[in-house]
Amino acid sequence: MCLILVAWKVHPGVPLAVAANRDEFHARPAARAAFWDDRPDVLAGRDLQAGGTWMGVSRGGRFAAVTNYRGGTEPGAAESRGSLVTKYLAGAEVLKLAEHKLAYSGFNLLASDGSTLWWLSNRDSEARELAPGWYGLGNLLLDSPDLKAHKQRFRDSPLSIEPLFGVLAQAKIVNERYGTRCSSVLLWGTAPRFAERAFDASGAEQETLHYGWELGRAA
Repeated sequence: MCLILVAWKVHPGVPLAVAANRDEFHARPAARAAFWDDRPDVLAGRDLQAGGTWMGVSRGGRFAAVTNYRGGTEPGAAESRGSLVTKYLAGAEVLKLAEHKLAYSGFNLLASDGSTLWWLSNRDSEARELAPGWYGLGNLLLDSPDLKAHKQRFRDSPLSIEPLFGVLAQAKIVNERYGTRCSSVLLWGTAPRFAERAFDASGAEQETLHYGWELGRAA
């Protein structure tokens, strides 16, 4: 199960905090989080099979992340779900993306421009602007009951990178074929911080990448 935990406008100085696990087949090729050569304003990992990403942020303050909806794979889907994130980071608006949501297999999208936070799913009705609060997203709809314990641990955790990695570790899937490929933490404020920790198929930790920058300045 992929997992995205979000604290939206509940912490002074950190209006957006995100802790997320990416669960995927180990055989699917992907690049680690980095500022993209072809989009130097975007910091994200990259799916090397379809070209999109599961989670990313722009220097200007846009954030987006996507999860699959359980059982929602449609072989005839016109576009990869990861392109929802890249389109939003490139400037597309959520309501515009919603017009074409049936072109994708089942998905959930969380997206913020720094002023608003939205949830969009093609397994629910309309896009929803979210009020300040704590949110959890997996492979069902937003705040599904199976995420209650993860959300509580997130709320109880100090708002810093290592403790949030600890929260994510309790949801890590270890399997030689499909499991947690990486955990990511984003703390967005006047000096954004982003960290990504990778895992191999045995669940062993790989290198943790850290990025930080001042708004309006290079990383």
